[in-house]
Amino acid sequence: MLKIVYSNRFFFVLLLFFTIVSCGVSKSLRDVPNIEQYEVESPKRIKINDSTYASKNGFIAKNRQGLWEMYVEGNPLEIGLTTGSLTQELFHKQEDALLSKVGEMVPSKVKQLFLRKFLAWFNRKMYLNIKDEFKTEIYGISKYASDDYNHIAEAYRRVLYLHGAHDIGHALQDLALVGCSSFAAWGNKTEDGKLIIGRNFDFYVGDEFAKEKIIAFVSPDKGFKFMSVTWGGMIGVVSGMNDQGLTVTINAGKSKIPLVAKTPISIVTREILQYAATIDEAVAIAKKRKVFVSESIFIGSAKDKKAALIEVSPENFGVYDIPNTNQLICSNHFQSAAYAHDEKNQKHILESHSKYRYLRMEELLDENPKVTSGIAVNILRNKEGLDNKAIGYGNEKALNQLMAHHGIVFKPEELLVWVSSNPYQLGEFVAYDLNEVFGFKRKSSETSLSKTNLNIAKDPFQFTQTYKDYQKYRNLKQTVLTALASKVRVSDNTLMALQKSNPENWEAYYLVGKYYYENKFYLAALNAFKKANTKEISTQVDKENNKRYIRKLKRKLNL
Repeated sequence: MLKIVYSNRFFFVLLLFFTIVSCGVSKSLRDVPNIEQYEVESPKRIKINDSTYASKNGFIAKNRQGLWEMYVEGNPLEIGLTTGSLTQELFHKQEDALLSKVGEMVPSKVKQLFLRKFLAWFNRKMYLNIKDEFKTEIYGISKYASDDYNHIAEAYRRVLYLHGAHDIGHALQDLALVGCSSFAAWGNKTEDGKLIIGRNFDFYVGDEFAKEKIIAFVSPDKGFKFMSVTWGGMIGVVSGMNDQGLTVTINAGKSKIPLVAKTPISIVTREILQYAATIDEAVAIAKKRKVFVSESIFIGSAKDKKAALIEVSPENFGVYDIPNTNQLICSNHFQSAAYAHDEKNQKHILESHSKYRYLRMEELLDENPKVTSGIAVNILRNKEGLDNKAIGYGNEKALNQLMAHHGIVFKPEELLVWVSSNPYQLGEFVAYDLNEVFGFKRKSSETSLSKTNLNIAKDPFQFTQTYKDYQKYRNLKQTVLTALASKVRVSDNTLMALQKSNPENWEAYYLVGKYYYENKFYLAALNAFKKANTKEISTQVDKENNKRYIRKLKRKLNL
């Protein structure tokens, strides 16, 4: 009872604080984009079948690989309303995947009110840092948002806030939400001398979130036409290419927990994709925007025939564009001179798995001196560690951590792009030719927009017993994590099966060690932690935690 009283008192004090500072958020709560300049009617959606819809300004259809292909055109409000109308069921699924747990985690009405106040306070400056055209597009989409989450924020503000969810995920990257890997090769490093870019987008917030991917082809009334891999409710860009052959992808850097939201990084990259044709133009746009996390923006350019990195953070800005090289690699640490003495970045290199993945990409590119689109896909699918060492499936040191939202390969000079289909990067990589997609005023919803003859085949790994064992491992891992959290018992058979299903993964033994430790089976715990210590542990922090358990257990057992 005492704990409940103190808990309520704590939330009351916080609620009082946010009420006192509410004058600082009232303008943001009242802000809506000016849509009077647009004479637009709500689009009428025509259902052609269960997986195909069309309207005046676009259409969406599911291809045989399970990817949704969407084409939209018009002014910002038309694009927003059309996108919202066409994707409304997908939009609701994504909101459910991201927000359904909030009600379970915060069942109290008082705490929900606190959450609402906190979000308003945290995002109080976001509206000042997003261009009106993008706010207008978000406004249009928000007209099709679910009513189920109005206790968090009303629709327009909620969709606006969700565009910062990716940034928060990156700021909390120590929780393994992200671990993206990207590379580019050109000149004598590729088979035909043309630029090739590959990237894995390892933003993981659950399997449900990654199921319904949308390949959006957007033809705005201003700027360049572009494609991006996205999801319902999202106008920002995490991976995309425009019709000038400029590509953008993003990789997280090491960030502090932000105290105020400004421009979401995906909105910065959306602006770059829509309005930049060269690396210099991309740099000029990025310099104008205030971000609230650290991020590497990987730019590929058909016009420049090379790639470069724009490294942004709330306090710093750098460009990594090394002359006389035909290769660029990016994981999750900064490389430009601007960050050479950045302590957070240096610490991140030492403690995280970013440098390991960087070296693995370097190793694989050395093994493949003439990169093709197929070789790029093979690199993205690689599941081994340095020197082809078996490090366990799902290890964060692997390029393919078997958790990616998507993998993608670009050939900017030919306007070709390949997008992975489920599961992870193992499904068929579907090819698209932007020359053809944007080559006509209007596309049909009746046939796929893909360039089928250029598709890259499925990874046969997904049909092996090893892959089935990995899926079993994931389920068993969740069972053990739940048992640890709720302090319930699991059988020894379950613990043995966990280790057997993924025998080279350190985490299988670490979790068994934690379970035995919590249940006071100290000798069994020590043996499990010792076994984990013989495997390739993902980060320095994890390695130290494992060694700490070994030291504690040796003291307890007088060893």
